[in-house]
Amino acid sequence: MAQNIYDDPAFFAAYTQLRRQVIGLDGAPEWPTVRAMLPPRLAGMRVLDLGCGFGWFSRWARQNGAASVLGIDLSENMVARARAMTSDDAIEYRIADLDHLDLDENAFDLAHSSLALHYIVDFDRLTRTIHRALNAGGHFVFTIEHPIFMAPKRPGWSVDSDGRRTWPISDYSREGSRTTDWLRKGVVKYHRTLATTLNTLLRQGFTICQVEEFAPTPAQVAAEPELAAEIERPAFLMVSARR
Repeated sequence: MAQNIYDDPAFFAAYTQLRRQVIGLDGAPEWPTVRAMLPPRLAGMRVLDLGCGFGWFSRWARQNGAASVLGIDLSENMVARARAMTSDDAIEYRIADLDHLDLDENAFDLAHSSLALHYIVDFDRLTRTIHRALNAGGHFVFTIEHPIFMAPKRPGWSVDSDGRRTWPISDYSREGSRTTDWLRKGVVKYHRTLATTLNTLLRQGFTICQVEEFAPTPAQVAAEPELAAEIERPAFLMVSARR
């Protein structure tokens, strides 16, 4: 079972203050790229939102024509907040562990996940479950923390002999759990190389359509100077695949 940090009161209180949780999808700098990777029309689609959090994407999908949305999250806090923010009978939220998820066959046209799958222990099982749950031609679009970002040798930047900032990594090829400090100490995530992530999708029968590594635009950096760090090393990996 994945670590359920989002039901820790102190962690959740800090999490709710993040810009992307205060203003929603427009507060996520990677959202314009993700939106462009989604199907051009969601009209009539049955959508699965894995790690739905506060339900921002679930509600956006309905507003853009989806016939129904099922949002799934391990956290009771997340699902309670999503339900409180949603007044739409076509959106259902469930509490479930993605590592042990069971879904009906051919039940969805689009599966989406935002920054949740790096908490999953068994990525192979989950992708197999998602592939089975999508109809033929169904879409799977997800974001995770970039493997480079997940494999730091030590926190923060270092400076090389030429005075250039570098983001040091070590043990990139050593896959498995990584413990880090983010909003609290001892957050457990699961590091996989870029090759493992993509090859797992291929092995389960997906066709990879697009892969993007987040880099902010000059306008984004001007608006949020802290995003300049993402020019040096990508924080997010974004993938679009088809069944």
